[in-house]
Amino acid sequence: MTLVLVRHGEPDYTPCEERGYIGHGMDLAPLTEAGRAQAEEAAKDSRLDGAEFILASPYTRAMQTAAIIARRRDLDIRVEVDLHEWMPDLTFQYRSWEESGELYDDFCKHRGVYPDDQTRNWESMEMMKTRLARCLDRYAGYNKLIAVCHGAVIGRLVGQRNLPYCSTHEIIYNKGHRYFDWVD
Repeated sequence: MTLVLVRHGEPDYTPCEERGYIGHGMDLAPLTEAGRAQAEEAAKDSRLDGAEFILASPYTRAMQTAAIIARRRDLDIRVEVDLHEWMPDLTFQYRSWEESGELYDDFCKHRGVYPDDQTRNWESMEMMKTRLARCLDRYAGYNKLIAVCHGAVIGRLVGQRNLPYCSTHEIIYNKGHRYFDWVD
């Protein structure tokens, strides 16, 4: 299957911060005006031509990006819970971006693998790969799909980090796809 991966547009976390949301509450953030413009521009990408439908992460920033692309492309959206972003805290209790950043730094320090005989609250690289395979393997029989999701998810599939908002990446995905463990 050809899988066209689109990272969501630029999010605005201000409404969530103003309300004191923590953990997954931060994932209710909508797109900024620039993020909406990024999604409009991404919808024009010829690599999206011929897609059968859009798979979307349930996070607001991805759903809003997918909705813009779906409207421009006249495609249906299927929400896939397992396309969510890497989870900095499996207990959903991180209280600030600073704390989330500290968890991410620890994740990076250990290259996504829990140190020997230790556990962490963050989602390991293996956990992420397992949930992505569980999700994407169900669609391996389709010809071409768009997946609107997140940088860490796309990075595991294409072997890149620090992807720009609304960047588009086309891969061939089959069951047993090789996921990248860590990319420097």
